[in-house]
Amino acid sequence: MPIEKEVRRSEGRRSFAPKLAKKLSPAIVEGAKPEADPYRIWDTLVPSLFLRVQPSGIKSFNVQWSRTSSRSLGKWPGCTVESARTKARAILVETDQHGAPMAVMDAKKPKTYTLGEFIEQEYRPWASANLKWGDGAADRILSVFEEFADKPLTEINAWIIEKWRAKRIKEGISPNTCNRDLATLKSALKRAQNWKMIDADALVTVKQARVDSTRVRYLSDAEEKRLRDALAARDDEARAARLRANQWRAERGRELLPSVFYTDHLTPAVLLSLNTGLRRGELTALDWADIDDRTRVLTVRAAAAKSGTMRRVPLNDEAVDVLKRWRKQTGRTGRVFAFKDAKKSWAPLLAAAKIADFRWHDLRHSFASKLVMAGVNLNAVRELLGHADLKMTLRYAHLAPSHLADAVARLGDAKP
Repeated sequence: MPIEKEVRRSEGRRSFAPKLAKKLSPAIVEGAKPEADPYRIWDTLVPSLFLRVQPSGIKSFNVQWSRTSSRSLGKWPGCTVESARTKARAILVETDQHGAPMAVMDAKKPKTYTLGEFIEQEYRPWASANLKWGDGAADRILSVFEEFADKPLTEINAWIIEKWRAKRIKEGISPNTCNRDLATLKSALKRAQNWKMIDADALVTVKQARVDSTRVRYLSDAEEKRLRDALAARDDEARAARLRANQWRAERGRELLPSVFYTDHLTPAVLLSLNTGLRRGELTALDWADIDDRTRVLTVRAAAAKSGTMRRVPLNDEAVDVLKRWRKQTGRTGRVFAFKDAKKSWAPLLAAAKIADFRWHDLRHSFASKLVMAGVNLNAVRELLGHADLKMTLRYAHLAPSHLADAVARLGDAKP
């Protein structure tokens, strides 16, 4: 009976000579000698089972479950004839029931990720390359939603997230913070949906918690003085420490450390915020190339602005002086401030200044409030803040009572 040999066609596919079929046994397998071309010996008990003999002498059992598809079952002698028949029969039953072996069906299914696996393996690399603070978004999700890290993406639903938020708010976390955390998670899960890792957005029904958007917390004159004094004391201590260190180094003939004016980024970042009203994200995205010393104008790039619109903010004398000193101290090119948040230094600063209930974002409120109280019209304030809608700026209107009173007084001038 002729041996079935593999013959390469010109297009790279293989065809076989007439089929060799025998009842496979250890003796038949052992006696199959390698030839110049690989060949197959088909089993007569399980016709879809065949032994493949390579020119190298390697012999393996395979099952062909469709005209063009086969699957390896194992190599001889590790895989015996009877073991190969058992595996082949099982695969043929699965094919009859499902159209293909289960291993093949499972391989076609998308991987089921847990939240933690998805964030680390898929979302973080994408976010780092495409989002301004991509790593920060990934870190935030893994930290805030740590209890769900081992939960499959498909099991994260509106019910468990609503319970999570209610618990957080009960523990004293502000609704605003919960809203930001939720928005970060929803954005990541939307990406998973776009990538076909989940079928639908399970959190689409989870709405943001209601917050008081009219809150305007700004520094009083006394608070601003205490804040500035606390910053100055902090920097005085750093300068004194550097002076002592250099005296010690000079006595030992060591190279002196460069002098410092600021302890670190905190003072220049706070003072620039008070004088420009930049959001924290706009501040930390700022490059030295965005600052024009000649025209004394700072440019907030569209990519860094919350509204997605570029704007220019004039720099007053204090802002110019702060940036000049900071550039001299750091000698940097690129980012003006190399920090993501200032939590470690911000809380001690407020404690030293005896200021309560004050967030970094309230520095922006202080900037806007002082402008309005100085008589600057609301539309000019809107442009400086980068508000897309005047409604956002109107929260400061009550700080200009004299101007409102003047407007009402004009009615008397207009009577017949």
